[in-house]
Amino acid sequence: MRSNKGWPQSGRRGRHQRGCDSGARARGGNPVAGAYVRLLDSGGEFTAEVPTSATGHFRFFAVDGNWTLRTLVPGVKLDRQVVAARGRVAEIDVDVEAV
Repeated sequence: MRSNKGWPQSGRRGRHQRGCDSGARARGGNPVAGAYVRLLDSGGEFTAEVPTSATGHFRFFAVDGNWTLRTLVPGVKLDRQVVAARGRVAEIDVDVEAV
């Protein structure tokens, strides 16, 4: 699957040079399945979107730079900043308050 800018979104397994491997959880630590997470570039432009898995996980692969992860759950929109850098996987946990 590819985003509109031609960068891989998700679905690959194994070791990668850069990316964001994360999970969405409700208050109490329960995973949030079926939420959507958007990857926005440094200017706030939409780049890609993936659903969370049954365990609340999601993954993006992005070029180096500053990005925003926007988590969308009914009644909730939560933005988190993340920096993608070569040789590093950014692990971000998103705690969704109102699920």
